[in-house]
Amino acid sequence: MENLHIINLSSYNKPQITEDKKRDWVNYGEDNDYYSYLIKLFTNSTTNNAIINAVSQNIYGKGLDALDSSTKTDEYAALRSIFHDKCLQKIALDLKLLGEASFQVLYQDGQVKRAEHFPRQTLRAEKCNEDGEIEGYYYFHDWSKIKPNDKPKRIAAFGFGNGKEPEIKIVKKYVSGYDYYCPVDYQGGLAYADLECEISDYLINDVQNGFSGTKVVNFNNGVPDRDKQLQIKSDVMNKLTGARGEKVIIAFNNNAESKTSIDDIPLTDAPQHYEYLSNECTGKLMVAHRITSPLLLGIRDGNNGLGNNADEIRTASLLFHNVTIKPYQNLIIDSIDDILAVNGISLKLYFKTLQPLEFIETDNAITDETREEETGVKMAKQEPDFDDDKMYDLLDEFGEDENLDEWDLVDEREVDYDQEEALDKMIGLASTGSARPNAGSEQDGENKQGVQFRVRYQYAPLKTQANSREFCKKMVAAKKIYRKEDIMQMSQLAVNAGWGLNGAATYDIWFYKGGGACHHFWMRKTYKAKSEDIKPDVGNPNAEVSVNQAKKDGFKPETNDKKVAKRPVDMPNQGFVNK
Repeated sequence: MENLHIINLSSYNKPQITEDKKRDWVNYGEDNDYYSYLIKLFTNSTTNNAIINAVSQNIYGKGLDALDSSTKTDEYAALRSIFHDKCLQKIALDLKLLGEASFQVLYQDGQVKRAEHFPRQTLRAEKCNEDGEIEGYYYFHDWSKIKPNDKPKRIAAFGFGNGKEPEIKIVKKYVSGYDYYCPVDYQGGLAYADLECEISDYLINDVQNGFSGTKVVNFNNGVPDRDKQLQIKSDVMNKLTGARGEKVIIAFNNNAESKTSIDDIPLTDAPQHYEYLSNECTGKLMVAHRITSPLLLGIRDGNNGLGNNADEIRTASLLFHNVTIKPYQNLIIDSIDDILAVNGISLKLYFKTLQPLEFIETDNAITDETREEETGVKMAKQEPDFDDDKMYDLLDEFGEDENLDEWDLVDEREVDYDQEEALDKMIGLASTGSARPNAGSEQDGENKQGVQFRVRYQYAPLKTQANSREFCKKMVAAKKIYRKEDIMQMSQLAVNAGWGLNGAATYDIWFYKGGGACHHFWMRKTYKAKSEDIKPDVGNPNAEVSVNQAKKDGFKPETNDKKVAKRPVDMPNQGFVNK
């Protein structure tokens, strides 16, 4: 039957992992391009695309955090500088889509400086050494286009470099029998993703070209030579088939009486048939991806609305998070731990969940850390024997209510010490020197006319959020004004325990307010006496000032460090200590 050409739809089997004696790397899939096949199914299959996107977004959640971020501020700051959010988002997508993900680890002075996302599809594993270890990976931008003379770049595997060169850290789970590459966890559903692509291509071709099913094109004017047959066949295929895969039989006959005959079996109830196939693909893909309920993808179950399935959504969401999402998160965290260990960093890492709070079970959470890991909401950090009442009592000892009837507020601004000199000249302050508590401040003074001024500070802005620290809530609720000396003395007491260096109970409140990433600052408030008659009480030893200092008109008060002017969140590393 040399004159009959039957073109079958190509099928894609499970990936073949092969070692080529002439190559140093190991091939993955037909033509060493299996990752491209997975990406193609992700792009073209509607259900597969939606599931992979949803799972990868849930893996990343609201980002990476640490349970001990408040007590290990140095290490947490290093974590944030090494791993960036966009990098982790890409890692989550690659891990789900390709079954593996890869970090490129960069070093400086023997320490990890940064870990970046490296596209997994561009890497091929080097053949194992005698101990069964992969010592390196080969990079090429497009393995489907590699030529015999091309030389892919070798990059050392994590732990096999010289401590200076970049290394590749692969994130993958263990699968027995797969030493080089890890198959995707939805391997059993790939045929249905492929089928969904075929259905889509078929229907589009049917609409666009009106040429569907398996057809026979007969040429009844003789049989040309084979080269001519192939040319005619190619011309026909180009004109008549728009879907992927050829479905036309080309037959050449001497005359009409001897033409090839094929009985066409019509497809009845075509709409119902394709609806069945579509639903079958969706169902099987959800099973392969371990989607616990179609409602998680916004697919309604029967004729019920989402509102009637609230309990099902909640239960399915919890199960989906614990069975499907957490294993992926743990794989990424384990790899991050390995990278941080090079720098001697150990943190209790977790990904903040996208789950609504009302979906999360916290009744059985034993500790605040467990509760934080489940909800992603930071718990207030305090020393065990330091309660809220004690903290409030300490804060209440400092500052005073803003009830200065004999004083006018003449200036209120965020502290900006670039402008301090101009401000001092404006009001002509003279220093009154140091004073004891409940008296004047070293920044109080008078102008050349003898009018008294007071300089105070208020914790600002006067607002908090639901997850604000207890210290910030107390400070805002108190609405007190403070001398600089009061704030400095607060720094000597555990008013906000746990936010100091390495979790210390005390730190510089004057510079760092509520601690790393705090959104508050000190608002400078300058008060002017309403009359020249208001003088310090000379009978109060606490109000006594130095004559030499008081008689110098225009003496500027102390100019402080610029960090006083900034919110910690606006500082380098958000106010956390950087090694």
